[in-house]
Amino acid sequence: MKQLFNIPNFLTSFNLLSGILAIIFAFSGHLDFSCYLIYLAAIFDFLDGFVARKMRISGELGKQMDSLADMVTFGVAPGILIFLLLAIDSEGGYVFNDVISFSEMNYSRIQMYFSSLSFNGIYDVSWMPFAALIIPFLSLFRLAKFNIDTRQTDSFIGLNTPANTIFFTAFPLLCMNAFEASNDHALIFTFIKPVILVPLVIIMSCLLISEIPFFSLKFKDFSWANNQIRIIFLGICALLIPILLVWSIPIIIILYLLLSIIENQRKKRITI
Repeated sequence: MKQLFNIPNFLTSFNLLSGILAIIFAFSGHLDFSCYLIYLAAIFDFLDGFVARKMRISGELGKQMDSLADMVTFGVAPGILIFLLLAIDSEGGYVFNDVISFSEMNYSRIQMYFSSLSFNGIYDVSWMPFAALIIPFLSLFRLAKFNIDTRQTDSFIGLNTPANTIFFTAFPLLCMNAFEASNDHALIFTFIKPVILVPLVIIMSCLLISEIPFFSLKFKDFSWANNQIRIIFLGICALLIPILLVWSIPIIIILYLLLSIIENQRKKRITI
């Protein structure tokens, strides 16, 4: 029982619960709250491993629990989030009206989309939102692979699911900002069109199961020599977030991809 109910496992369970709540809030039209709950889950996901290392608790149970929780929070939840975003766009997109709120409009569009999925209207509905299910589909393979891949101790082979999820949370939050602040409409709503969003879903999801190495943010020590890429990345993040706010989210993930490629090339030169 002690191995089952310990602090790291409780933190993992909070990750799972946050992911479930994110899904519930997404279907109710609160896409912004859904994103915030995913960020909260990401904190729990970091803390469970950190606390486990500090308490010197390890075992197969915690590893399996972590993957199961991650499948919900960083697989199913982002898939549903993007599914609903595309569904809202297919039902007339975002209409700026002072009378209704962001969440009310989302809920109305979501209801309209699911109503169109009835048997009589099945041939008229847009099936493009279902492309978002590529995210949970390939996340399943990514997480299963991670559990048995002994190479992923100090770095990741393939994009990790939290980074992929955080990238896609930027789109609902950008829509909310445009809806409330009434700025950058054309630029923001270009990105939630299927012609942009679906290829991004495919590319980012394929990176999950790729053989490309990505650096992790786990610090074994705090020396510059062993953590150059991590320190540079976190320093740039600290500058971008207060300046660009929500726009910083996709930029930071793209930066993570680029720095990982640069780090891979640097390591290759060292080994030659």
